[in-house]
Amino acid sequence: MRIAIVNDMFMAVEALRRVVVKVPDYKLAWVAYDGVEAVNKCAADTPDLILMDVLMPSMDGVEATRQIMSQSPCAIVMVTASVNRYAAKVFEAMGYGALDAVNTPAFGDDGLLNKIATIARLIGKSSHQRSPPLHRLKSLPPLIVMGASTGGPKALTTILSQFPPDFPAAVVIVQHVDVEFVTGFATWLNEQIPMPVQLAIADTIPQSGKILVAGTNLHLVMRPDLTLGYDKEPLNFSSRPSVDVFFSSVAKNWTGQGVAVLLTGMGQDGAQGLKRLRQAGWHTIAQDRKTCIVYGMPKVAVELGAVVEVLPVEAIASACINFLPSALR
Repeated sequence: MRIAIVNDMFMAVEALRRVVVKVPDYKLAWVAYDGVEAVNKCAADTPDLILMDVLMPSMDGVEATRQIMSQSPCAIVMVTASVNRYAAKVFEAMGYGALDAVNTPAFGDDGLLNKIATIARLIGKSSHQRSPPLHRLKSLPPLIVMGASTGGPKALTTILSQFPPDFPAAVVIVQHVDVEFVTGFATWLNEQIPMPVQLAIADTIPQSGKILVAGTNLHLVMRPDLTLGYDKEPLNFSSRPSVDVFFSSVAKNWTGQGVAVLLTGMGQDGAQGLKRLRQAGWHTIAQDRKTCIVYGMPKVAVELGAVVEVLPVEAIASACINFLPSALR
């Protein structure tokens, strides 16, 4: 994995460099000493991971993260002298797409290695590679999209644990969870189920056999070229990321087959998006009242006529599998 370091303090750069070179599979891509230099270097040579300082001259790490994630996105971990002291800036950077934050390591401190290993697993990169561009995809895999809120983690593990490791469909999940905990949630989910779980990185395309989880408090969206991205609009949605926004963008842009699942949760997020997917020919499923922790989101979807099947959570995986073309089962 190619790792870049962005920090204006020589001693911090050296401490981070020593961490990186300890692992043979980790290569130092480049070093930048402020945000402006980082944005330019990332555009010319995008690494797999950036260890980004928060406070720097010319352009701080928050603005650098915003520009990088919009121009040449990659995984970013914020590194600062004190995560707690600069929590507001750290969370702002996470809102733009940074995956996690860590205190600057002292010499001899190996704690950062565990953080890097976790990020490497989540983004599915041990070397620099991206999803194949759309024109190279011979055919689109079946896509399963899921939205969940209160009680969602348990419902998701119940469903996803029934999918085999080589499940021939792509899965994308929007779970309402604070951005501070989303990396931990993805790590936990990855440990519970057979399929690999990764945070959804901008500009990737959903791929067969992989589960992608919305990773910021911006809205996850599917673009016309079928890549995933993050968008702050619409601003008036209380849920961020919003299941409605994601489902609606999928209904508009995904041209392959699909199943959409709306799980337990308070409120009504996802109901309108599920209706748009059903109108676009998708097979839509809502979790039933009995197995929901909170029968809010699925209830509204049923009332809107957005649902083809209402099922207990234990039966949803089988319904998804049965929907796949027989040649893929």
